[in-house]
Amino acid sequence: MSTAPTLGTHPPADLSMNETPYPPLPSIRRLVEQGAGALQRYPDRTSSALVAALAARLGVGPESIVVGPGSAGLCQHLVQALGPRPEVVRAALSFEGYPLIIRNVGARDVPVPMDGYRHDLPAMAAAVTGQTRCVLLCNPNNPTGAALRRDEIEEFLARIPADVPVIVDEAYREFVTDPQVPDGMDLYRAHGNVCVLRTFSKAYGLAALRVGYAVVPSRVTPAVAMTGAVFFPNSLAQAAAVASLDEAVTPELTRRCAELAAARTRLVDELRGLGLTVAPSEANFVWLPLGERSAPFAEQARQAGILVMALPGVGVRITVGTDEANARLCSFVRTALAAGL
Repeated sequence: MSTAPTLGTHPPADLSMNETPYPPLPSIRRLVEQGAGALQRYPDRTSSALVAALAARLGVGPESIVVGPGSAGLCQHLVQALGPRPEVVRAALSFEGYPLIIRNVGARDVPVPMDGYRHDLPAMAAAVTGQTRCVLLCNPNNPTGAALRRDEIEEFLARIPADVPVIVDEAYREFVTDPQVPDGMDLYRAHGNVCVLRTFSKAYGLAALRVGYAVVPSRVTPAVAMTGAVFFPNSLAQAAAVASLDEAVTPELTRRCAELAAARTRLVDELRGLGLTVAPSEANFVWLPLGERSAPFAEQARQAGILVMALPGVGVRITVGTDEANARLCSFVRTALAAGL
């Protein structure tokens, strides 16, 4: 197989981690810099200011909110706290951390094959038994970008026993533009077994600080809180998250998400125009179902100075980057396809 030539002397474009291409907001950066002067102090172990800010923003009581080390860390806390039933049902091609999380809490993984790029909700409902600890829904789904719509989730929830929690992982919620994709908080309010996971790592740009939150039935909160590490999130993460929720910064965050969604559309259109199959996406990444070409594609991209995430034999996930990074990616694809990839 031919190797695509290296594209100039640019530093590597990392499109593998689903990070935002935007730097921290100036006000958030200043806050973190100022907070560095108090690193000798322990953080508020109850995250009281952040819990209060989230409760006000979401319109729920503080007793229903748990904060922790990003949505992935909180997912492990939640799955552990919801024991002791042994099985966790999930979509087979979803967040790569789910199998590790399930194994770490001593549960048994029940992966359900996908319906194309999407969760097969009827099959997942059928997989729920008396042994099911909880069900994981990633919406939009990582790595395929597909989003479940309101009517199908409601139909799914109607089939799930009330004592089986359904965890809706909304790490990419802020990038959704399809009005038929429900807000997880609406599902939470309507169903007593729904838990919602969200993060400040993606749209809010706080990935390095590791802070996220879960909204859960208040009866679950004490058990979830007991599974987490003490003094987590740290003080800088708590302060940055509180500031990110301020109404004064909301317009800028909204603008950034809209710009990224527009860049996503342009990237999808260009890649399809080059002849690639690209899954519809409601997240900040796109999915190329390249099958056996996935690993060679990722390796040639690396040699060209572009990092992507490949699932060998399945597909490639590519984060929507800056306009410059997206243009470099498309130039690489054009060259690689011409060379016979």
